[in-house]
Amino acid sequence: MIPEAPAGIGQGGRAALTALAFAATSLIIYALFSSGFGRPRPAPVEGPVMVGASVAQATLAVVSDDLWLTYLPAGLERSGGGPVKPKGSWARFGSAQRFVEAQVEPAADWVSYTRKAALLDARPVTVRGRPAVVGRHPDGGRTIIWMERAGTGAWIRVSDSLGGELVAIAASVKGPVGD
Repeated sequence: MIPEAPAGIGQGGRAALTALAFAATSLIIYALFSSGFGRPRPAPVEGPVMVGASVAQATLAVVSDDLWLTYLPAGLERSGGGPVKPKGSWARFGSAQRFVEAQVEPAADWVSYTRKAALLDARPVTVRGRPAVVGRHPDGGRTIIWMERAGTGAWIRVSDSLGGELVAIAASVKGPVGD
């Protein structure tokens, strides 16, 4: 049922009411979109990066020629890494009781790659819009695995003390193509 306009209001009055309703709706939609509501917050950055005339901190942790991390928790230094046969690479960043391990390697497809992971309490998630699985590693810590792109799988493992940082680290992954 369409409500009727008040008696005595003509087409001009109806047009004015319609324009007023349109303006109010447009203002509400504009306010919602410009407020930033629902947008993910950027990951914190550490290390020297020029921002205008001041210097902020940023981290760049290289895992392989085509994969690097732009966020690592403070106090972690590279403590290992190297090639993985046939065509992969890994890196370890750590301190006394904390560590981050990252690896990129060939992966035929998502199903076979997840079977190889053997995570405990695994549950599906997404990493930068890509399907992923997160869970506990059998040797301790938390691990997240995903397909970085067709034919390339990636995983990140962190110590239990850095479990809360796992998603932020995985979200910071960058590559030269498609990111």
